[in-house]
Amino acid sequence: MAPTYEVNADRRYSIAVVGGGIGGLCTAIGLLHQGVPVEIYEAASSFAEIGAGVSLGPNAARAMKLIDPAIHDGFLRCATSNGWSDRQNYWFSFRKGQDTSDKYGERFYDLWCETGQASVHRARYLDELVALVPKEVAHFGKRLEEVVDTGDAVTLRFADGTTAKHDALIGCDGIKSRVRVALLGAEHPAAHAVFSGKYAYRGLIPMDDAAELVGDELARNAQMYLGHGGHILTFPIEQGKTMNVVAFGTKQDGKWADAEWVKPLDRDAMFKDFEGWVESTRQILTLMQKPDIWALFNHLPAPTYFRNRICILGDAAHASTPHNGAGAGQAIEDALVMSRVLAQVFDAKDLPRAFAAYDQVRRPRSQAQVKAAYDSGWLYDLQAPGIMDDWDKVKDKLATKQDFIWDHDLESDVAKVVKVFHGEAAML
Repeated sequence: MAPTYEVNADRRYSIAVVGGGIGGLCTAIGLLHQGVPVEIYEAASSFAEIGAGVSLGPNAARAMKLIDPAIHDGFLRCATSNGWSDRQNYWFSFRKGQDTSDKYGERFYDLWCETGQASVHRARYLDELVALVPKEVAHFGKRLEEVVDTGDAVTLRFADGTTAKHDALIGCDGIKSRVRVALLGAEHPAAHAVFSGKYAYRGLIPMDDAAELVGDELARNAQMYLGHGGHILTFPIEQGKTMNVVAFGTKQDGKWADAEWVKPLDRDAMFKDFEGWVESTRQILTLMQKPDIWALFNHLPAPTYFRNRICILGDAAHASTPHNGAGAGQAIEDALVMSRVLAQVFDAKDLPRAFAAYDQVRRPRSQAQVKAAYDSGWLYDLQAPGIMDDWDKVKDKLATKQDFIWDHDLESDVAKVVKVFHGEAAML
């Protein structure tokens, strides 16, 4: 049973959240927790997430607690960590994927992390978030077709012929966001995601089968195998019952011509991509169940995340490649800052000022993460300029590249967005 939230009667406005993924639900919960009236519009017939495991770092965990401790409680109920007790504070063990002198690839670096490799199955985590949302604020089968901003209100037109009118709109509708296009204009170079040059084979393996194949240590604790032009990562999900496998490759021509971004796997192509890799990786690829191939797209930096009463958040604002395990965490950070700045708003006329403050605080950091994640993809594939396959340089970069993501002071961001909104800090 969802908790009961009381809307502050002094708030003379309502917010529409379009999109019911992790970012949209955390935003809605945050707004409800602050007494802000909100309605969620989801295109699907129910809340649902595609994909398997998603990593959430210490920054994401802190953001959850600051939005609503119940979000973090739900995360803990479905989170999976490394299986061995002495691996609880490590993100990944990095191995040389093409070093065939070692059956498992030489382990050359372990990256310490406050929360270790904390991952959730997307669908399980979404179930925890859904439990915190009152049924009456959720509307399904609402595929957004058009946004009309009249200056003092926003009208949403849906594919089923219905409309909804609110004082402001927060677009949480993912990497192919219609709200982003409405905000920037269809012809803007940053309106649509671009291909990153990388793709990923994704699949699952029952953990007992994986452990029998490569041993307990490699199977039950997160590993990343680096090689020329590709890398493979494995980590446990579903309370250790399943190994999540993602094998990344590089598109040599840098283009993705297919209209579909997710396609059934061509196993022969996958095996060809990883010819000559260490034996354990080849065995892992052989066992993958329900595999598919994902083209990895990201957003070019938008010049703004808002216009008047329309704002974007999460993947709609800053879709990222997955190489830093930080995309979902950035959406949760967005939700924190958004909910705290809208907590300051009582009159609808102040909504654009709140969105401007959110934009000032969140856009530089979230766009820096998109760039850093893109760079990490080339680092892992031994293609980073000035580093390539110099293992000492790779190790030095791995040691520090996550710091700005994980160690960020979110309470300072909350304080800043409130000050900017109230004019106590400069609006850039």
